This record gives sequence, structure tokens and C-alpha cells, in this order.
Amino acid sequence: MDIEMLSRTLLWSALINYGLLLLWFGLFAFARNWMRQLHGRWFTLRDEQFDAIHYAAMAFHKLSIVLFMLVPWLALQLAR
Repeated sequence: MDIEMLSRTLLWSALINYGLLLLWFGLFAFARNWMRQLHGRWFTLRDEQFDAIHYAAMAFHKLSIVLFMLVPWLALQLAR
């Protein structure tokens, strides 16, 4: 795998992951009750816990995208 292919792979991975993050946020913002019912089948959570878990998981996912995809992509771009 050459540097150009690695760079494109990191960029596409970041874009796809940001798309998934936006989908997750959209579902959380507009279909929260449906998500709550779906998760309520398996877990007993208060509304505050449900919100906090999703908020923290979205923040972790966003941070992971930046650290593991965008920063290496930027480093490859600067190394050219």
C-alpha cells in the first residue's frame, strides 16, 4: 500500500464515520423515543442515563475519528 492509497483510505474512512455519526445524531435528535424503546427492551435505564450514555459515546466516536483518521491523514498531507 503506497502513501497515496493510505491517505485516500484514511480520508474516506473519516468521511464514512462522520456520516455514521451524523446518522446517529439524527436518530437521537428526531427518533429518540424509538431508540429509547428499542434499548429499553434490553436495558433498564433512566432517561438521564440514556442521554448521558449516547452523548458520551458520540463524543468518544468523534474523538476517535479525529485521532485515528484525520490526524494521520493530515500528517501524510504535510509530509508530501
